[in-house]
Amino acid sequence: MIQFGYPLNSTKLKIVMARNILGTELIECSIDPMTGFYRNGKCDTCGDDAGQHSICAQMTESFLEFSASRGNDLMTPMPDYKFPGLKAGDFWCVCLGRWIEAHEAGVAPKIKLEATHASVSEFVDMETLKDFAV
Repeated sequence: MIQFGYPLNSTKLKIVMARNILGTELIECSIDPMTGFYRNGKCDTCGDDAGQHSICAQMTESFLEFSASRGNDLMTPMPDYKFPGLKAGDFWCVCLGRWIEAHEAGVAPKIKLEATHASVSEFVDMETLKDFAV
């Protein structure tokens, strides 16, 4: 017989909260519109998140147009997916690779450091991240 769970007197599980690039608990990026790979408002990520939706970015017209030109239109509403479409000023968990592309093209949006996943610092140096802080 297979049992799931733990007996009452077993070792307690420690829940580890996701961290941001500053080393503190990852805070919410946006709930209006709702963002994140898990659609919980946070830029948390995991191995199943092929796009690494880990950077909390404040949308700009130039970034939205750049993203659309790369095949990811974030401006057009998609009611079937409860996606209202984004506009300048909105915060959204963007893919790490897209943000890096936008940075190289000179159109990277500002980021909310406290809401950007710690894993981003493996790919983008802290000085650059701080230069783009909201």
